[in-house]
Amino acid sequence: MKVTHYAITLAGLGLALPACAAEVQLSLELPRLDVAEYHKPYVAVWLERAGAPATSLAVWYDLKKPNQGGAKWLADMRQWWRKSGRDLTLPIDGVSGATRAPGEHKLKLGDHKALAGLAPGKYELVVEAAREGGGREVQRLPLQWPISQAAQAGAQGEHELGRLNLAVKP
Repeated sequence: MKVTHYAITLAGLGLALPACAAEVQLSLELPRLDVAEYHKPYVAVWLERAGAPATSLAVWYDLKKPNQGGAKWLADMRQWWRKSGRDLTLPIDGVSGATRAPGEHKLKLGDHKALAGLAPGKYELVVEAAREGGGREVQRLPLQWPISQAAQAGAQGEHELGRLNLAVKP
């Protein structure tokens, strides 16, 4: 039996999902804030479906602190932490990454074990950002799985997140 694998791209992660030929791109803006002491935000991106466990796709935090010291602040991303963060052992290969500077960031999704058996249905792609000495913000974008037609979704953050754009094509 021949098994064919197709790649999905949720545009900076580089993760291939089987059994679905699709392109998914997320553009995520971190705004430049005019504050006295600026700290890069911690960011979590995950996929969730009502009644199902969350699937972490990206977690950006301070990886350079000795003895995983940066991980202690991950709980500041409260929704992600409650949904899946506290149950994870970090860092996670292909998911964990360093904090990012202000600007636009593209995420790519491809070969991610957690998504290999993703059941068909309605999901939300959730982005949460929290910053030391700053605030916390969550934005949600709808995603129908598997992808059967081209679609776009967007959201505009108010303080810790800027513009989010999700574009999908079969």
